[in-house]
Amino acid sequence: MFQKVLIANRGEIACRIATVLRARGVRSVAVYSEADAAAPHVRLADEAVCVGPAPVPQSYLNQDAILAAAQATGAEAIHPGYGLLSENAGFARRCAAAGIVFIGPSPEAIDAMGDKAVARATAAAAGVPVVPGSGGAISDDEAAALAEGIGYPVLVKAAAGGGGIGMQVVTKPEKLARSLQTCRDRGASSFGSDAVYLERYIESPRHIEVQILFDHHGHGVHLFERECTLQRRHQKVVEEAPSAFVQARPDLRDGLYASALALGRAIGYRGAGTVEFIVDPEGRHYFIEVNTRLQVEHPVTEAITGVDLIGWQLDIAAGAPLTLTQDALAIQGAAIECRVYAEDPAKSFLPRPGTIERFDAPTGPGVRVDAGVEAPCEVTPYYDPMLAKLVVAGADRPEAIARTRAALGAFVVEPLTTNLAFLATVMEHDDFQAGRYDTGWLERLAKGRL
Repeated sequence: MFQKVLIANRGEIACRIATVLRARGVRSVAVYSEADAAAPHVRLADEAVCVGPAPVPQSYLNQDAILAAAQATGAEAIHPGYGLLSENAGFARRCAAAGIVFIGPSPEAIDAMGDKAVARATAAAAGVPVVPGSGGAISDDEAAALAEGIGYPVLVKAAAGGGGIGMQVVTKPEKLARSLQTCRDRGASSFGSDAVYLERYIESPRHIEVQILFDHHGHGVHLFERECTLQRRHQKVVEEAPSAFVQARPDLRDGLYASALALGRAIGYRGAGTVEFIVDPEGRHYFIEVNTRLQVEHPVTEAITGVDLIGWQLDIAAGAPLTLTQDALAIQGAAIECRVYAEDPAKSFLPRPGTIERFDAPTGPGVRVDAGVEAPCEVTPYYDPMLAKLVVAGADRPEAIARTRAALGAFVVEPLTTNLAFLATVMEHDDFQAGRYDTGWLERLAKGRL
């Protein structure tokens, strides 16, 4: 096991990683921007190094400063968390060149899945179902011809995209050219590539993902699925494990698991990863992408399996074999995660930075809160407005929902505007309790259209 690990992240995930490292007797190094000098993750770590000013490109994406911090503190490995540098193959290669272990998959696996068009082709070659569309990056003329062939609506995606950035639904031919250009522009500015590809748009879908773990020796397991359908702007807000929709359809369930493992083997995956699928109302699943990192919503999987995913990331990165076996893994109850944001759902989920003067997290049976803030503190406009994750487990889905409703009612963040009341409305809605929703449901609820 490593003696010292640098955490190349901030907020709640940096806090969680620091806590896991401390429990294992491993020293931790935090990095922080000038705006985060007093942040909780800085105090939780054994050492801390400032890596630049508040803007992300000058601090948390500053590879030179982060590598220098690792070398100066003697860190043997870097855990990137999620977002930021977690899926940057170039950074993973720089870590290797510096003799530092990157806690994640190989640069080759990151490259293979980082370009969504290449990932799609790789999935198809592995026998994993893909949405009808282009085999890779596509020109405007090719896109127009393909869209006519597969039929509208279609979905334009930035090939190097992620997190819902660089995606547009096109319902009519006359809107295609503008959407292609918009996605190219967003892809170029956000990911350094203006390549786009095209897929048929699956209407009223569900978003389901499967957690996988692979070691250096080719042994891999899945840890069942997560329901990630409740989204705004293509970004998840409420997640569940398992998915009641999937569990009620054994053929779909088994197909999802088989597809996820087949793709992991096809790219020689190692570490923790997530294979994401879109599922149509008839229960047919199609590959979307592989997130070659830890997911924000990983705690719901931990809650239903008892598996410490960050712990296994550390073990696998250190070369340990995966001792988990598929037969020994089982779903235990149900869990729900609510992402608590400083945002206003009534105003298109607009971020609302400000000062937190009171932060009271709920407690109780099955309740876990992963927070990246405390009181008093300033929520700045520089970073994602997620404040915390409320994760609640129960013996079954109804109990998990009931406990989540109670926990949301006891969660106090003042005087900041948050989505806590909106999350409570979700839990109380008949559609949610019955599992009747698709990826557009949450935004319809926010707009009063349900």
